[in-house]
Amino acid sequence: MFDNLSDKLDRALKVLKGQGQVTEVNVAETLKEVRRALLDADVEYKTAKEFTDRVKEKAMGADVLNAVSPSQLMVKICHDELMELMGGSKVDINLEGKPPVILMAGLQGSGKTTFSGKLAKMLKTKQNRKPLLVACDIYRPAAIDQLHVVGESIGVEVFSDRDSKDPVDIALRGLAYAKANSLSPVIVDTAGRLAIDEHMMDEIERVKKAINPSETLFVVDAMTGQDAVNTAKTFNERINFDGVVLTKLDGDTRGGAALSIRAVVNKPIKFVGTGEKMDAIDIFHPDRMANRILGMGDVVSLVERAQEQYDEEEAKRLQKKIAKNKFDFEDFLGQIAQIKKMGNMKDLMGMIPGVGKMMKNVDMDDDAFKGVEAIIRSMTPQERSNPELLTTSRRNRIAAGSGNNIQEVNKLIKQFDEMRKMMRMMSDKKNMSNMMRNLQRMGGKMPN
Repeated sequence: MFDNLSDKLDRALKVLKGQGQVTEVNVAETLKEVRRALLDADVEYKTAKEFTDRVKEKAMGADVLNAVSPSQLMVKICHDELMELMGGSKVDINLEGKPPVILMAGLQGSGKTTFSGKLAKMLKTKQNRKPLLVACDIYRPAAIDQLHVVGESIGVEVFSDRDSKDPVDIALRGLAYAKANSLSPVIVDTAGRLAIDEHMMDEIERVKKAINPSETLFVVDAMTGQDAVNTAKTFNERINFDGVVLTKLDGDTRGGAALSIRAVVNKPIKFVGTGEKMDAIDIFHPDRMANRILGMGDVVSLVERAQEQYDEEEAKRLQKKIAKNKFDFEDFLGQIAQIKKMGNMKDLMGMIPGVGKMMKNVDMDDDAFKGVEAIIRSMTPQERSNPELLTTSRRNRIAAGSGNNIQEVNKLIKQFDEMRKMMRMMSDKKNMSNMMRNLQRMGGKMPN
């Protein structure tokens, strides 16, 4: 989403590359380009101007350290100001109450129903809760069916009443059902409404007043740009929501809403939706988003995603197999599945510092491992467990069965063999010690 903004900010900050010192002239030139980049990204004009004014004030008042170049200083100041613009630090969802109630509000098509399911799944899997989804959209055809499909896909119960035409009554009865069945939290999915529709705005106000939610989230489609900011402002004046959810952050859009919305409504962005799958939800971290916008990656989020998929028992089992040089294609297939659970490959690559820019024009989708998986799945169980059985005739059969040529099969088997040797070496403490000693000698750091 932020690719274009990242590119333009990068070009703007290059104005200072090679400059020996920060001066009013080169700072003004740089910030002119920064402001233009923000406006092109659909950031509100007042927000963009105030941002560059603050950066200029800090840049001109800063003592440049000898080890820090003017461009590095400007990147640091821009990073800190971007972080503050988006809220400074993450703000957790309020789950107080017996049970806690989360009310979803927003425009038609903003993704409320899908996000309600994502949030329910996250709370169920990561916090071991038993959420209840309540269907209060009585207007959109098949809205209740959609929420039931979502609930079934994630194993979460849905409360609905197809005959009732009163969302306030449905919400209250859903809350009573949750209390009677020890379900928590209660996530109330409401109908999408236009800010100019007085009847619908009155209705959401009545729903909120009746259920007294611990958290009211305004769900907004990030691809609507500046309109998203204006809509958020109107909704906030009517229902005083607690936080913002930005959906469709994986879309091809300019991203200005994410930078403007916090400044305009003074409410934190709490979650972002990054895809259509039910696990494509992230807690919003302003510091990490600032890193990504400036091309610095997001290693912390990458590690967190890896830890979510980490299985200690499986790791111990693999460690024993690696030590005995028994790591096979079946294990490799399992590791690929774990990586795929972490999310979209291009998104994961973008979290590695410096790699995001290189991957910008690379077409890498969720099928990045498709060819490798096809080759492995074309092997018999015996061949997967014993790679040494893979003779030329077997390889030809695997190539034909997987829709690949023999060169691609040979390449995978060779790479797998090299990987297995490296893993075996890394697991051997003696080999590891020798490797470190050789590296020290090469660097001339071996003690006398």
